[in-house]
Amino acid sequence: MFTPVRRRIRTAALALSTIAALALGATATGGAAAAPAAAKQGPTSVAYVEVNNNSMLNVGKYTLASGGANVFDIAVIFAANINYDASTKAGTLYFNPNVQSVLDNAATQIRPLQQKGIKVVLSVLGNHQGSGFANFPSQQTASTFAKQLSDTVTKYGLDGIDFDDEYADYGNNGTTQPNASSFVYLMSALRANMPGKIISLYNIGPAASRLSYGGVDVTSKFDYAWNPYYGSWQVPGIALPKSQLSPAAVQIGGTSQSTAASLAARTVSEGYGVFLTYNLDGSDRTADVSAFTKQLYGSAALYTP
Repeated sequence: MFTPVRRRIRTAALALSTIAALALGATATGGAAAAPAAAKQGPTSVAYVEVNNNSMLNVGKYTLASGGANVFDIAVIFAANINYDASTKAGTLYFNPNVQSVLDNAATQIRPLQQKGIKVVLSVLGNHQGSGFANFPSQQTASTFAKQLSDTVTKYGLDGIDFDDEYADYGNNGTTQPNASSFVYLMSALRANMPGKIISLYNIGPAASRLSYGGVDVTSKFDYAWNPYYGSWQVPGIALPKSQLSPAAVQIGGTSQSTAASLAARTVSEGYGVFLTYNLDGSDRTADVSAFTKQLYGSAALYTP
């Protein structure tokens, strides 16, 4: 049985096949003006970075030995939080000091990636305070939180928002349990606020299973959705095209290279357009990264400190 614990390892055993083909990931606009990146054929690669411990700049240090393209297409700042606001009895956006530092230093921590053609999005995560994406007390409070998110994207020149409905601890601080309407209200407002930006779904938690309410289905408002269980293959239960889904998920340095290679090969052979990685740190991870780039792109990776 999978254990949905984000910090810091998810493992699972699934049967994996190893065949080769290719799929081209979906793209989205946003952020700072980017220099044209070297062309790359194959899935969109995503790298989550735990900024409490590691630099976002690590994402830009990997290129393909063949052609020089970026290994990673999307870098995820992990993570901002949704905290409980006693005055409004609803969720509010919070940045811990490390996340705030990345945002305040966007010129040196975010723009260099965007200038390479790498999109940078902000992940938002529960914080054990009872507030999550699925229990706003009203449509207005959901819309207010959506504006906090879109204002953050605008202020810091980000390329989008990633939702991770873990650690909310629904019920704490007298909060309610998840309801059917909240995430639909939130997603509808956020997409209206930032039509050209990335919105991605870490496919876990109550919000991920509450995408339709009152005749409104917000599935199509997502750009991407991915499997949250590292070292496994699990197709996200959301009706997006294969080009926008990552059934594979690996923890760099935590998932074996053979498993990463098998997951990458299966991504290609089954025609999926996204490949998710987590916890890219400051070490030289060339061997771990090459294990999947050889399957995704037909090339080993190079690391430039």
